[in-house]
Amino acid sequence: MARARVLALLLFATPLLGGSLFVSNERSGEITVVDTATDRVVQRIKVGSQPRGIHVSADGKTVLVALSDLTRDVRGGGDAIAVIADGRIVRRLDGGTDPEQFALSPDGRFLYAANEDAGTATIMDLATGKPVATLVVGIEPEGVAISPDGRWVYVTAETSNTVSVIDTRVRRVVATFLVDARPRAAAFSPDGRWAWVTSEIGGSISIVDVSTHTVDDVIDLPPPAKPVGIVISHDGKTAFVANGHGNSITIVDTKKRAVVGTIGVGKRPWNLALTPDGRKLYVANGVSDDVSVIDPRTRKVVATIHVGGGPWGLAFAP
Repeated sequence: MARARVLALLLFATPLLGGSLFVSNERSGEITVVDTATDRVVQRIKVGSQPRGIHVSADGKTVLVALSDLTRDVRGGGDAIAVIADGRIVRRLDGGTDPEQFALSPDGRFLYAANEDAGTATIMDLATGKPVATLVVGIEPEGVAISPDGRWVYVTAETSNTVSVIDTRVRRVVATFLVDARPRAAAFSPDGRWAWVTSEIGGSISIVDVSTHTVDDVIDLPPPAKPVGIVISHDGKTAFVANGHGNSITIVDTKKRAVVGTIGVGKRPWNLALTPDGRKLYVANGVSDDVSVIDPRTRKVVATIHVGGGPWGLAFAP
């Protein structure tokens, strides 16, 4: 069921400490900060109820976090962009109704948020803190991904089983295409040629030709995979997929477009992230309240970090 949500910007006077991982914990309402050198929790930041989508700005000075209030199916006071400094909200901006996941333009100027209960996507100018466009997309939009060159934004819609394509130059939806049931997330290859879209109920990944915005291939994952989050390796050779109720990670060879491995993790992995050097893969396990740390080279879990209640999103400081 859709809930009212708010995006929060955690502002810091100086760039964040490099090597930090920020974990959003939706049940405990906090951001857990992990030192990736030691894989230990070093800080907890209370932000309010149900933080989910999370990103760090390119300059390392801000963390953006999607929060949810307890109001269901209506626009409430939580529907905003809240600016948090010194552990408190100091400003609220209009981020559209009911955002959950979002993406930032590579130049850091714009934010693209999916408004789940309205079936829209909001484009916000972060310099002014004001929306510049609201676009109609699919039913119950959730995942948002932006191409490496900043040209295309893909918005997945879990009920209409569609992906809407936003051309950021003209700020319009220019294409819509179908994928398997309940698309959750999308990720672009580093060269921007392909987009990979997970379908939770369909148990599959759609590979999209970005030049035409059409599905080029579909990979069916072995049961009981229920794919949600996805990340592509920095060299573009491997896709890592969080399998939700499958309690595992699927490894896909992107050139062969074939499953090449499975790694067991905690309960209900939602999202995952690779360190900037690609040497560690972190997985947020929403039910076991921990983060699994995987060595991509050995494909083994090398550590488990107990974080807050219901870890959902992950982001690295540059």
